[in-house]
Amino acid sequence: MAIQIKNLDQLKVMRRAGLVVAEIHQSIRAVIKPGMTTSALDAVAAACIKRNGATPNFLNYHGFPATICVSVNEEIVHGIPGDRIINDGDLVSIDCGAIVDGWHGDAAFSIGVGKVDPQDQKLMDVCEESMWRGIAAGSENARLSDIGHAIEQYINSQGKYGILREYGGHGIGTEMHQEPHVLNFGRKGFGPKIVQGLALAIEPMITRGSEKTKVLGDDWTVVSTDGSRGAHFEHSYVICPDGKPFVLT
Repeated sequence: MAIQIKNLDQLKVMRRAGLVVAEIHQSIRAVIKPGMTTSALDAVAAACIKRNGATPNFLNYHGFPATICVSVNEEIVHGIPGDRIINDGDLVSIDCGAIVDGWHGDAAFSIGVGKVDPQDQKLMDVCEESMWRGIAAGSENARLSDIGHAIEQYINSQGKYGILREYGGHGIGTEMHQEPHVLNFGRKGFGPKIVQGLALAIEPMITRGSEKTKVLGDDWTVVSTDGSRGAHFEHSYVICPDGKPFVLT
């Protein structure tokens, strides 16, 4: 499938979808606390999407049964909301998206609930900063692999963390996942040139231990094989007609 390039009018609709996703994030940050179930967070997101007249892009995506992904501790991505109780000290990752007039927004964040282990906080801080480093490296006329190189270099400079290999960022537009796939590691100077109108979701996923993962029996939830905690941050951004990167979410 070819890489999709958007015009300014299309990007304005993507921005509307991105703002719905941003509101979901704000709503969840405002209510998350020990004792809540992960499905309660899903209900918050579903209500926010409905209130904005948008559509969830995760619900029924390849059969996914919920509005958002909620991954706790050793669950890194694609956790299915349910009756799991969030406890004091848990590290929770939220991934969500919305569709407005056929255009997608997609973003994720991790948050510590209650009293947070300083090493978990550092894990989240490193992951989030690596995302921003990746977006900064993905400037106009850069090469796609420059993004993953910047992410990997920063993470490795901060300590020993596992950078997930099988999962990465992606193009986004009229579908949630489009070409190109964006690695979170690698050498500079390879892949397509980053041009105006190209929208990408940048999403590093890291653990406090090994990068090795497995998928649980629900066929969705990705966990670290060594049980180490993970973090996940994501924003969708685009190169605007003025040549500058603009974060849509």
